[in-house]
Amino acid sequence: MLRWLSSALDSLPGKAFRSLGFGVAAALNLHRISTGPARHPQTGSLSSGDMSAAAPALARSILVVEDEASIAQAVATRLRSEGFVVTIAPDGPSGVERCRTLQPDLVVLDLMLPGMDGLDVCREIQRDRPVPVLMLTARDSETDLVVGLAVGADDYLTKPFSSRELVARVHALLRRVERRPGRDAERAGAVVMGAVTIDLASRRVQHAGDAVHLTPTEFDLLAHLAQAPARVFTREQLLADVWGYHDGAGARTVDSHVRALRRKLGNDIVRTVHGVGYAAGDPPDEDVAS
Repeated sequence: MLRWLSSALDSLPGKAFRSLGFGVAAALNLHRISTGPARHPQTGSLSSGDMSAAAPALARSILVVEDEASIAQAVATRLRSEGFVVTIAPDGPSGVERCRTLQPDLVVLDLMLPGMDGLDVCREIQRDRPVPVLMLTARDSETDLVVGLAVGADDYLTKPFSSRELVARVHALLRRVERRPGRDAERAGAVVMGAVTIDLASRRVQHAGDAVHLTPTEFDLLAHLAQAPARVFTREQLLADVWGYHDGAGARTVDSHVRALRRKLGNDIVRTVHGVGYAAGDPPDEDVAS
């Protein structure tokens, strides 16, 4: 198995691995077969040593929509080493079609695609059914990121990125999807913040009586803030609590989602506490008086 895997990786252009922030030699090390069970220290994912026994129970499907074949193959190879079933779509239209046909658990989506760009692809696949989307982009424009998150992307990675970061983001997004409203949410019922009503059990939001569509991540962020209105959260705390990221990376993701919430529900729905982070609603009276 190791000989076959090494040959397969050697056949890939080095550009693919460089684009992802790691070299061929490092990738081979990441795929070495372990002699005993082990878990990644950051992601908690199973190593290839015990993946054969666990794969049937843990297998999740991921669709990679990427037009550059070398990058798509490198991403797919790394995700397959984590036990995922991976399908590649080389352009926008085929990405939409395969998402409808396969109904994957997660989509890794490039922003710049032939036939249909990543933003349009994201709109189409989210219209059919909610699915976690990790967007890949070579651009770092704030406008691009805000638009991407607004059409339903849950997170983004800017190229080049490391395979370790890719895997960590994928696992974190899937863990969030597994969360379901529990008894605490059902007992809590609705949270009211001015003109905004948040139904925690049904995951629906209304503003002045009108239904407002939020992406799954936007709802998770709003609900988390709304259930502790007196508390100020740092970006790092929100990344850990809402996204499941514990390395502090991705602060701009929090900022972009806050902007999306303000655009949909009003600027006062989330307040900025300068030098600290974010909180829900209006500040306490003593803060206003000061």
